Formats: sequence, C-alpha cells, structure tokens
Amino acid sequence: MLNAAFMTGLALSATLIIAIGSQNAFVLRQGLRREHVVAVVIFCILADFALITAGVAGLASVLGNAPVLTAALTICGVLFLAAYGARALRQAFRPRSMIANNGGGALTLRSVLAHAAGFTFLNPHVYLDTVLLVGSIGARQPPELRGWFIGGAAAASVGWFAALGFGARLLTPLFAKPVAWRILDAFVGLTMFALAAQLAAQTLR
Repeated sequence: MLNAAFMTGLALSATLIIAIGSQNAFVLRQGLRREHVVAVVIFCILADFALITAGVAGLASVLGNAPVLTAALTICGVLFLAAYGARALRQAFRPRSMIANNGGGALTLRSVLAHAAGFTFLNPHVYLDTVLLVGSIGARQPPELRGWFIGGAAAASVGWFAALGFGARLLTPLFAKPVAWRILDAFVGLTMFALAAQLAAQTLR
C-alpha cells in the first residue's frame, strides 16, 4: 500500500507537470542560457512541494470555496503573462537577442527568482492542478499514507525540473545559431500570450 500511494502521487504529478506551460518555458530558457539554473530548479521544486503539501493539508477545500480569490489570481496571471510575452517578443526582434551565448541581457538572481515566483504563484492552473486536483486526491489517502503520496508527487517535480533545467544544455549546439534564440523568444512570447488569452476567456465565461 505504501508503494501504491507513492506511485499514485508520482503518476498524477508527472501527468500534470509535463506540459508546455509558462513555468516550464521559463525553466527551459534559463537552462539554455545557463543562468542561475540551480536556483531556478530548486525554487520550482520547493514551490511545488509546498503547494502539494498545502493542498493535501486542506488548502484545496479552501480555494474550492473561494471563487473571488480564484478570479483575482486569474486576472493577475493574465497581466503577468501578457507582460512577459511582450518582453519576449521584443527580445526576438532586438539586435541584442542575436547574442548566441545567452540569448539576451543577463538577469540578476533576484530578477530570475522574481520571474520564477510569478510564473509559479500567479498561474491559476498551478492552484487548479497542483493544489486542488493533486491536493484533493492526496487528502483522500489514509492519513498514514499521505506522506508517501506527497513524496511521490514531489519526486515527479524533482525529476522533471532537474531534467528541464540541466538537460537543456544538450541543445546548446542548436542554440549556437543566433536565429535559434530569436525563434525561442518568439515561441515563448506567443506561448505566454496564448496562455493569457486562455485564462482571460475562462474568466469572462
């Protein structure tokens, strides 16, 4: 039963986390830039662990009964994603984005962590998936097995963010070409705008 609870958390979290989203796109880009990668990966892992644990502990039920809070988070998420999307598109067309070694101007550690926090905590899908879905399923586990469930879900986060951040360097030969950075910036920018539009549409329904 212990292994079953662990595997349930692992499978559920892996299914939800492995998708092209704002947080994953940011981690991938930092991995390609080789800029504060360790800090970004650790932050995302710890944030996921905290959200999963909070969801299992009862935050899922709180958010489920607070539609106004969910709407407020959605609006903040739309504005944040749109702003970052505009920034990425500007970099795609600016001459400095042609620098192949880092794909643009360097960011400070504080700025990188601020962006990571924004993509994590201003994304309503994080609360819908990580807190509500994973948390509610984890809360249904017997009390003595909830720790194993959380451990499995956290293991998926550790494996995924580590692979995304540190594995990105395998793509370095491709991104030795300046045009690859422009394509990546354009892709990231369009992805952010698409996610912002999706969230806005959900809010207006």
